[in-house]
Amino acid sequence: MMSKPNILLIYTGGTIGMIKDFKTGALKNFNFDELLKHIPELHLLDCHIKTKSFDNPIDSSNMKPEYWVRLAEMIEDNYSKFDGFVVLHGSDTMSYTASALSFMLENLSKPVIFTGSQLPIGDLRTDAKENLITSIQIAAVQEKGKPKIQEVCLYFEYKLYRANRTTKINAEHFEAFASLNYPPLAESGVHLVFNDHALLKLKSNKELKVHKKMETQILLIKMFPGLNEDTLTHLLSWKELKGVILESFGSGNVTNESWLTNALSKIILKGIPVVNVTQCSGGSVAMGLYETSTHLKKIGVISGKDITTEAALGKMMLLLGESVKPSEFKNLFEKSLCGEKD
Repeated sequence: MMSKPNILLIYTGGTIGMIKDFKTGALKNFNFDELLKHIPELHLLDCHIKTKSFDNPIDSSNMKPEYWVRLAEMIEDNYSKFDGFVVLHGSDTMSYTASALSFMLENLSKPVIFTGSQLPIGDLRTDAKENLITSIQIAAVQEKGKPKIQEVCLYFEYKLYRANRTTKINAEHFEAFASLNYPPLAESGVHLVFNDHALLKLKSNKELKVHKKMETQILLIKMFPGLNEDTLTHLLSWKELKGVILESFGSGNVTNESWLTNALSKIILKGIPVVNVTQCSGGSVAMGLYETSTHLKKIGVISGKDITTEAALGKMMLLLGESVKPSEFKNLFEKSLCGEKD
């Protein structure tokens, strides 16, 4: 008889871990050791659940790379003891954290599933219970003695997504996230149905390697009609600048006025990478498709193709943190490391 899978539930903060004080109406964090009291349905799941929490849970708006490292270390320290991990996180920056973890946890062979909620767990109409219960259930699914999911995912409102393909698209609806360039990995209805062709297949049996150096001295610059030479020159003159992500129009287009090309060309010549991602929620950068992106290709701007902004930030922080040489950066960025781009 097979033993039940062991699942570690990690609480970082966020709405899902809050309960309403019915006397005052205020929201407060509840003790996660008492989780089963709030959600007795967890007793019905065919797995053993243990819980851990950040010492001081944070609002996800305060999330930063040092917390990503702490989270990665919690998974690393418990990796041999558990068959899967469920991370409870505020929804506002969940895609950023989950995308970053997908790069930080190299050779991952177990599920790391992020989830959260739009309403607190104690609210009458909460989405927290379904999101939490199904996330744990998915993390516990095994096939031929191995976890069915072997990647970092995000589960919300009946759908399991590859984490580094997601973006938060709605602040009010329960369906808060979308993965517009990649299909869901699983859908929860009367049955839990997996999209086997979409799952990431582990290519080697190497041990988990956790990357902990993340370079934060980068700029995310969103193109807009009215961005001028003085503003851009000021931003790019930052002496500690290590990398730039350019959120361009449509399929990778920007103004073809010479001041922009010259400014970007100067920093690229210094060995500072510039990555082009689209500011559209879906679609891909295709530099050279229009005249307004041909010049970017010529000066060495790197195409992000269909990567999300969230994943591009996490990937750049990691590659720069690993001190990847400028000559190697382009090849590594344009290569799919963990299913983040086509």
